[in-house]
Amino acid sequence: MTPIRIVIAEDQQLIRRAFANLLSLEPDIEIVGLAPDGAEAVELCRRFRPDVVLMDIQMPRLGGIAATKLILSEFPGTQVVVLTTFDTDDLVFGAISAGAAAYLLKDASETEILDTIRGVMRGETRISPHIARKLFEELRRSRAVDLPSGAPLPDLSDLTERERAILDLIAQGQSNRQIAASLFLAEGTVKNYVSRIMDKLGVQSRTELAVKAVRAPKA
Repeated sequence: MTPIRIVIAEDQQLIRRAFANLLSLEPDIEIVGLAPDGAEAVELCRRFRPDVVLMDIQMPRLGGIAATKLILSEFPGTQVVVLTTFDTDDLVFGAISAGAAAYLLKDASETEILDTIRGVMRGETRISPHIARKLFEELRRSRAVDLPSGAPLPDLSDLTERERAILDLIAQGQSNRQIAASLFLAEGTVKNYVSRIMDKLGVQSRTELAVKAVRAPKA
């Protein structure tokens, strides 16, 4: 089995090493680089092309949000997992807008962190429950606000009834496995549905799908 190659970007040395020691114990994970700031994280991504970057937000030289934008602009296949102590609105929405596949707080359990890393490799989006509530409350409020010019309300008319049901569950933060259990489908079938929905709506991530679902006008 090819291991998941990870770069850890964290400005506190003890925490950076602790994460590295924790993750390196897993047989399917390989730590390929440790970065004390966002600028070094970008350079390590250019050198090692990791599968996942475990990204702090507040770091010297280059913060996590700016680093995420740079990394994903060069390596769109890389998955960024934000792991931070900060949950303020501007940082949460900034990281999600930058393309982060997951946003966890540092009080997350070891199991949650590992599940998230493996989940984003399967194309899933993971957000801490507290962050998810904050995100979707804001998105629901934003439905009442005019969107910028050139950003019309999403049109879901091309989606089938089944695809709409799956999109609603994605908006609730459910993984493919959870959706499969809810709708009595095989997980692979759900994955195929998600790919078709993304193609129809012209988006690149599950987070974008969730935003489309929340902003779309109700039928």
